[in-house]
Parts: sequence; C-alpha cells; structure tokens
Amino acid sequence: MSENLDKSNVNEAGKSKSNDSEEGLEDAVEGADEALQKAIKSDSSSPQRVQRPHSSPPRFVTVEELLETARGVTNMALAHEIVVNGDFQIKPVELPENSLKKRVKEIVHKAFWDCLSVQLSEDPPAYDHAIKLVGEIKETLLSFLLPGHTRLRNQITEVLDLDLIKQEAENGALDISKLAEFIIGMMGTLCAPARDEEVKKLKDIKEIVPLFREIFSVLDLMKVDMANFAISSIRPHLMQQSVEYERKKFQEILERQPNSLDFVTQWLEEASEDLMTQKYKHALPVEGTAAGSGDMPRLSPVAVQNYAYLKLLKWDHLQRPFPETVLMDQSRFHELQLQLEQLTILGAVLLVTFSMAAPGISSQADFAEKLKMIVKILLTDMHLPSFHLKDVLTTIGEKVCLEVSSCLSLCGSSPFTMDKETVLKGQIQAVASPDDPIRRIMESRILTFLETYLASGHQKPLPTVPGGLSPVQRELEEVAIKFARLVNYNKMVFCPYYDAILRTLC
Repeated sequence: MSENLDKSNVNEAGKSKSNDSEEGLEDAVEGADEALQKAIKSDSSSPQRVQRPHSSPPRFVTVEELLETARGVTNMALAHEIVVNGDFQIKPVELPENSLKKRVKEIVHKAFWDCLSVQLSEDPPAYDHAIKLVGEIKETLLSFLLPGHTRLRNQITEVLDLDLIKQEAENGALDISKLAEFIIGMMGTLCAPARDEEVKKLKDIKEIVPLFREIFSVLDLMKVDMANFAISSIRPHLMQQSVEYERKKFQEILERQPNSLDFVTQWLEEASEDLMTQKYKHALPVEGTAAGSGDMPRLSPVAVQNYAYLKLLKWDHLQRPFPETVLMDQSRFHELQLQLEQLTILGAVLLVTFSMAAPGISSQADFAEKLKMIVKILLTDMHLPSFHLKDVLTTIGEKVCLEVSSCLSLCGSSPFTMDKETVLKGQIQAVASPDDPIRRIMESRILTFLETYLASGHQKPLPTVPGGLSPVQRELEEVAIKFARLVNYNKMVFCPYYDAILRTLC
C-alpha cells in the first residue's frame, strides 16, 4: 500500500513556507544538545517491535543511509518533542547509584583531579593541566554570551589570555587564585538566578583543586540552563514551522525506507473494517449510515481517522507495533490510555455508589467530591505490577460504605442497611472484571464523548458529558483536550499520507 502513495502530493503539501525558514529551523534543531537527542530517542522508542509486514521487496541499504535515516528521525523527534511538550526541559544526567558507569566515571575523575593536585604541589608548580582547564572554562563562558555582550567578551578574552597565562607560569608570576576569582565573578554575572547559591558557595572554597572541580560542576549546570533557554527561544519559531519540517523529514525517511507506512496502512485499514462491520457500533456509530438503508455505508475519511486514533487508546503496546506516524507520541497515547482505564474504574464505582445510595446524596457537591478523591487516591498505583485491582476494590467498597453511612446519618436520612452494603460492595468488586456491564457502559460512554469531541473540532464548546459521567466530568474533559491536541497536530503533519491511503479505502 505504501508504494502507491502519491509522493508528489505529499511533497507539495509541505512547501507552504519559505526554504529559508525551513533551513533556519533545521539548523536550530540540529544544533541542539546531544543529551536532548538521547532523551528523545529513549522516550519515543517502542516497547517491543514485531516483524514488519513488507508491502514491497526488501532492499539492501548502506550504513551511511541507515545513519542518515537515524539522524533524520532524531531531529524530527526533537522538533516534535519541543513543540508538543510545552514543559520539556533538559535535565542533568544522573547515573544510577552503584552502576558500572557511575563507578567508572568516579574513578576517572578522581584520577584526573589527583594528577592535577600532584602537578600543583610540585616545586615549582606545573601548570600545564591547570592552563588547559582555564582554556576550557574560557570557551564555556564565551559560549554563554549573546551577540550583544561585547564588553563581557572582551573582558573574558583579555583576562583569560592563555598565551599571557603561559608566560606568567613560566616566569613564576601566575596567580591562579586571582584567575579563579575572576572566573567565579563572571559565572555569577552569566548564571541564571537559580544558580546564584551554587556560585556563591564557590567563594568559600580555598584549595585550588577542589575549587576547579566545583567550578566545572556548576558550569555543567549552567550549560543545561543555557540549553533550556535556547529551547524556549526557538519554540515559537518551531510552532510556526514544525508541521512542514516534520512532514519534510518524514518524507525523506519514506524515500529511504519505502516500507515506513506499513503499520499506518494496517492501522487505517483495521479502523475502516471495524466501522464497516459495525464491530463497535455500541460505542462508535458509523458516520453516513442511513437508518434502514440496505446499501453499504460510505465511510467518511474523517470518521475513519478519528476512529483509528480512538483505537490507539485500546492498544496492546507490548504485542503490537505502533503506527509509524504516531510513534513519537506513543508514550503520550499510552499515558492517556492508562488515565482512561483509571477513569473508567473511578466512574463505574461512583455510578454504582450513587445509584445504591439515597436519591439526594449525589447532589451534595462536597460529599461527591470527597468520595471521588478517596477512590482516586486508592487507585493511584493502578498500573503498577504490584497493584491488585480486586483487592483494592474490596478496600474501596469498605471505605465507600462507611462514607455513605456517615453522610446519611448527618443528613438525617434512613440508614444504609446491611443488605444494601453487601450489594454495593459486590457491585464495586465486580468492576474488577473488564466484562462487567457497568464498566463496559462507562468505557463506551467515555469513547463516545472523545469521538464526539474530535468530530466537533475547536469551533464548538466541549460536548455534553454522557449520563453517569458527571462526577468525573472535569477529569474526562482534561483527557479529551490532551487527546484532541495530539490528534489534531498529528493530522496536520501527516494528513497527505492519510488521505492517500484512505482514498483506496473510503
């Protein structure tokens, strides 16, 4: 199927911006910190990939082609992460305690600083290594400067003149403490306010070797701050250009790897087949189906796409490969999937509770919110391996019955009988089964709400929440907004590919 894609249409769809803008964007992305690229690759990788079904004969590729493709994927993922994740920041790398890498790093660093200490303790002191460190510090400080920082640049260049420092060392006139004092002062000028305390502590260190060691440690933190500042600076530009940029990069990958749309094609085909057979019609009705009509319904491409995205919320991430065009957001779709599963359980528990309790108890906002928070807290670790849903639901049943009895007592209503408590606990425990009718109803209504929200677009307010979901309306709307943002951005980037595939299906 991927071989039949009209690549000329795809290319034309990505040329709405000037070439200069695209080149500027690519330079900005490709110049980002290497640690950021590694973080993105780690975050967007698929948990498990299975054998790819080939739509065209495999061909041999060179190592250079593979490296170029990997580089394109990394740059595309980097731009995507910066745009989609408004809170994205680089964080200092912290190696696990007692890990081999951490031990090796500590041994190498200790050996280096011990060597420097020996050189400085000689008579006369040997400053070869120390001067090299000053040179590295100089380059780092200069890298923090903006084009307009002419005075600071001149100061750093003049004071940290390596040729002059070497001459002073050869003549025994080098004052290494004075250089360190200037470096600390310049760091205090250039650092972010959050680093003021770390820089201030450097002034209390009197021994040269420990001082230089801490200087480099603080400079590493300042590099991270500068990288995050650069990200925040280029984000507005990325927001304007990212759609064209990601589409262009994906097209380059597709040209090198023609099978890069196999899983997307399979994903859309399954969505189309599911809608045609009405496999899930209780949750997701097919658009365009006339009641009582004997003709096969004609599917709307938009409806197929929306349904395909909803399928991602029920995806088996361990056994099935994720569609290529949404691979960079796999972790986000998985997180939404887990949130919806938890929301389904929460909604089901609240629904059976309010159905069993006195008629007016659910209308008491304070009690309803308190009960919801209790259940949410108990379900917090729902997706951890050590979590046992059936056991937790037993606890929830006990706690819910206590709260309901207490509320009825305070309201002066009839007490909650033992028979009702037994029935309520049993219904809550039954929610542990995926086949429980109440749980299936909640899941169906949640999917219907998300489908309706996707179909409504951004011009209309949020659709009405289906019956029974009012207690979790706020949480459901938050998930719906996140989900719609991911879907709509993905559609903007990859719509030419989806349209080409769906033309053969709808």
